[in-house]
Amino acid sequence: MDILVNLQAFLATADAAGFSAAARKLDVSTSVVAKRVTQLEARIGTPLFHRSTRQLRLTDAGQRYVHRARGVVTDATDLLSRMGEKGHDLVDHLRIKAPTSLTVARLADAFSAFQTQNPRLKLEIVLIDRPVDPVTEGFDIAIGAFPHSFGGVVDEPLCALKRLLCASPAYLKKHGTPKHPRDLVEHRCLSFLPTGPEWIFDGPRGRISIQVSPLLSSNEGHVLARSAIAGNGIALISQYLVADALREGTLKPVLRDFPIPELWVKAAIPERRRNAAAVQALLTLLKKSLAPSL
Repeated sequence: MDILVNLQAFLATADAAGFSAAARKLDVSTSVVAKRVTQLEARIGTPLFHRSTRQLRLTDAGQRYVHRARGVVTDATDLLSRMGEKGHDLVDHLRIKAPTSLTVARLADAFSAFQTQNPRLKLEIVLIDRPVDPVTEGFDIAIGAFPHSFGGVVDEPLCALKRLLCASPAYLKKHGTPKHPRDLVEHRCLSFLPTGPEWIFDGPRGRISIQVSPLLSSNEGHVLARSAIAGNGIALISQYLVADALREGTLKPVLRDFPIPELWVKAAIPERRRNAAAVQALLTLLKKSLAPSL
């Protein structure tokens, strides 16, 4: 167990970039964390951190071993949890990557319900709006809608993500309604940063690609929705974020004859974690919460 707790101290220090922050995370004293890391370094015969009065950073050896160490700790923790399970309690530590807008709008409630159902489960939820390789970045589950795939990772589809163009009635009255995607180059556009300013449409004769020059770009969908409602431009946005505004008439769909291709929200899971009980339980809840589509 000394090796396991020393590895946990190493990972916490690497994540926090300091002994004090790692100690707070592990709920032990700073000196205990420093001692455990020193013991690990003595055990392997090489330093894992460059130490100075101003910063703490990984050595080349530390960078090589941090991801493998995370896998060892995760596997050991999962094994010990299964051996010590009482009834159907889940005991694990899940590190989850999730997109900002979707988490704020939908996933936060799902995560809260999951932890209420499993009070012995620890969750670490990190909001990131870019593709993430869960193996190299140390996540048990990486949720997103990007089409990227990674080696040693299983992609689990969660739901379809519907998107559309919309604008306020006031904006359309003032600036006119575009009839074709190419008209958008003359309009004020509100763009989602992670997907970029290249807007793709399905036309009668195939795909149409338009490069817009956004008036506003943001990685948070609610910001785009509020700006569109305020009459600032035409937004390309996920439908779930503006469903209420569309029903209330404060936003109107634009270019409905040129639909935007659906994306798929998926969970990327390291192969070694795909059968973990807590991972499977969370996947079941997420599919139920998000189905059939957003």
